[in-house]
Amino acid sequence: MAMAQEIKPYGALPSKAQVAWNDLEYYMFIHFGPNTFTNKEWGHGDEDPKVFNPTHVDARQWARTAKLAGMKGIVLTAKHHDGFCLWPSKYSTHTVRESAWKDGKGDILKELSTACKEYGLKFGVYLSPWDRNHPEYGTATYNQVFANTLTEVLSNYGPVFEQWFDGANGGNIKQPYDWNLFHSVVYKHQPNAVIFSDVGPGCRWVGNENGIAGTTNWSTLNVKGFSPGAGGPPAKSLNEGNEDGEQWIPAECDVSIRPGWFYSPDTDDKVKSVSNLLDIYYGSVGRNGNLILNVPVDRDGVIHPNDSTRLMELRKVLDASFKNNLAKKAVVTATNTRTNNTAVKVAHLNDGTNTTYWAASDAANNSVITLTYKKPVTFNRVVLQEYIALGQRVKNFSVEILEKGQMKEIANETTIGHKRILRLPDYTTTQVRINILDAKAAPVISEVQLYKAPGVMAAPEIQWAVNGRVFLACASADPEVHYTLDGTEPTRQSPRYNKVIIKETTQHGDHSKGVYAPPADATVIELPLGGVVKAKAFLKDGSSSETVTRNLGVAPSGWKVVAVDGEAVPADHPVNKLLDDDKRTVYVTADKPATKYPHELQVDMGKALTLKGFTYTPPAGESATGVVYGYEFYTSTDGQHWGTPVAKGQFANIKNNPIKQSVPFKPTEARYFRFVAVAPANENDTRAGIADLGVIAR
Repeated sequence: MAMAQEIKPYGALPSKAQVAWNDLEYYMFIHFGPNTFTNKEWGHGDEDPKVFNPTHVDARQWARTAKLAGMKGIVLTAKHHDGFCLWPSKYSTHTVRESAWKDGKGDILKELSTACKEYGLKFGVYLSPWDRNHPEYGTATYNQVFANTLTEVLSNYGPVFEQWFDGANGGNIKQPYDWNLFHSVVYKHQPNAVIFSDVGPGCRWVGNENGIAGTTNWSTLNVKGFSPGAGGPPAKSLNEGNEDGEQWIPAECDVSIRPGWFYSPDTDDKVKSVSNLLDIYYGSVGRNGNLILNVPVDRDGVIHPNDSTRLMELRKVLDASFKNNLAKKAVVTATNTRTNNTAVKVAHLNDGTNTTYWAASDAANNSVITLTYKKPVTFNRVVLQEYIALGQRVKNFSVEILEKGQMKEIANETTIGHKRILRLPDYTTTQVRINILDAKAAPVISEVQLYKAPGVMAAPEIQWAVNGRVFLACASADPEVHYTLDGTEPTRQSPRYNKVIIKETTQHGDHSKGVYAPPADATVIELPLGGVVKAKAFLKDGSSSETVTRNLGVAPSGWKVVAVDGEAVPADHPVNKLLDDDKRTVYVTADKPATKYPHELQVDMGKALTLKGFTYTPPAGESATGVVYGYEFYTSTDGQHWGTPVAKGQFANIKNNPIKQSVPFKPTEARYFRFVAVAPANENDTRAGIADLGVIAR
C-alpha cells in the first residue's frame, strides 16, 4: 500500500488567529477624539477635555455603516498621542469623564463594542503608547501606567481581534517603551488578538499610508534588530515583506477615505473617489494584504454622509465585480497533482472556499492549472489563493489564454499568499492556464477564480494652470462633464465643459498622472484668485460619476522667489518651480554645512492681497528629501518688515502621510510672504524640500 504523501509545512507559519485575521480582508478604522474638534492631526495633550462634546454619538450608525459597506470589523482610536481616553480610565485625568459629553458619564468604547456585537463585527482598539498629557510619560513608571491602561481596555471591552500599536515617540520627551510588557498584557487578556506594529508580531505596517502593498508581497518578515516606530525595518521590507523571513507577519494597509485621519469640515469635499478606492482595494486585498480604511467620525458623533455614501458606492461595485465566479463552470485539470492524500483534490480549486486545497507533489515546484470551457467566457479579473496555513510558497506565476489556437501570456507576476487579484482588460477564451513557474516548496493552492467586473465611470480631474485657468480631464471615453463655481452640485443643466481631455489608462486600470495642456478651443474658466470648482461626468445611458471638488488658492502668476536662506536668487532660479502647482517638481535647499535647519524662502506675489492661509505640499515617494515638520509663516507689505509669524506649528504625521497641508490664519494684508522650515520630519535631514507653496486669499 502506498504511503500517504503528507504536506510538510514550509517556512514561518501563521497562527490560527492570523489565518482568521487574513480572512477578514477589509475593515474600518475610526479616528475620533479632541482632534475632531480642534482640526489637528496630532493634539498636544494640553487641550481642554471639554472640547470633546459631540452632539449625538451613534455607535450603532458606525457599525451599521461598516456592515453595509462589506467590512468585517472596526478598530477605534481609544487613545491617541494626545492621551485623551474615549473611556473613563482610572489611570488618566484626560478622558471622556472630564469632557462635556454626557456630563462626563459617557463611554465610547462601551457603546462601540456593544454595537459591534449587535452587527456581527469584530472589535479592535488603537492605544498609542505616546502620551502628551500624562505627567508620568518619560519617567521610569510610565510603562507600567500604560500596561495598566491596556489591561483596563482589554479586560473590559472584549473580545478584541486586533490591538493596534504604533511606535510614535515624539515631542521633547522620549520614553523607552517596554514592548515585551505591553505584548504580555495583550496576550494575557486577549490571547487571540493580532498585534499590529512595524514589526508585528501579529501583522505589520505596509510602509506607507496610501493603502498600497508591493506587487511582490511576502507575509514573512525579518524582525531581529528592529522595533516599532523609528527603529522599524526599511520601507521596502515593510511593503514587500522578506522572502523566507523569520516570522509570519502579514501586511496591513492603512489609508484614510479623506485627507488626514481625524474629521475636519475642510475635507468634506475631499472624500476619495470610487475609482481611487478601487485602486486601493486591488493594491491591498488584491496583493496579499488586509485593508483597514479610516472613516472618521464627525463632530456630531456620526459618520458623515459624504463618507458613507462613497462606501456604499464602493460596495456596489465590488459586489458586482465578484458576483459570478466563472471558474465554477470550468473543467479544471492540473499537472503534478499529489497522490495518496485524500485532502488534495483538483475539484477544490474552484469550489469557492479557501479552506480546501489542491497540492503538487514534493518533487514539483512548478505546475500548470488549466480551466477549460465548452463555450467562450469573457473575464477581466483573476483571483488566486494559497492555503497559507501551510506557508507561503509561490514565487512566480503566469496566466495564459487560448487565442487563435495558441496560448498567449496575459500576465506574469510574483507572489500570491492569502489572495492575489489581477485586474486585466476583457479577454474572451475557452481555456485559461495558471502556470506556477517557481515556488519555495510544492505549491498548495486553495482557489482559482475568474470574474467579469463591470466598468466604472471615472470621475473628472480638475487641473489648474499657473495663470489661474482651470481645465478638466477624464479617463472615461466620451464623457459629458458639467461643472459649477458656486459650490452647488453639478447636474446636466449646469454649464458643460467643452473639449474634455481624455486621459489614458494602463492595462491595470490605473489612471496616468501628470498635467495636460488643454486644447485651444476648450472652455475657459479663469480663477486667478482661486475658488471652488465642482465637476461631474455623465454618460448617455444616464450613469454618472461622483462629484469632484477642488478648492483653489491664488494663482501664482507673476510670483517669484526673491530669497532662499537669506540670499537673493535670480528669476530663473530652479526654486521658482515650487510655485508651479505641480507636485512632481520639487525644490530642495542646498546641502551645505552652513545651511542646515532652519531654512527659509521669501516670495513676492507682485501685488497686495488679503491672505487668510497658506498651503505646503511636501515631496513624496521613497526618495523624498527634506519633508518639513515644524514651520513658521510670515507676511509683509514691503518685504522688509515681517513682525511675528501669522502661523506657526507642526505638520502632524506628515512623514507618514505626505499630503498637501492647509494652514489658516487671521486675515492679513500682504504682498510678500516668508516660509520658514523650522524642523525636518526626518531627524537626519539637513535640507528642506518643497513641492509647492501657495496662499489662500479672502
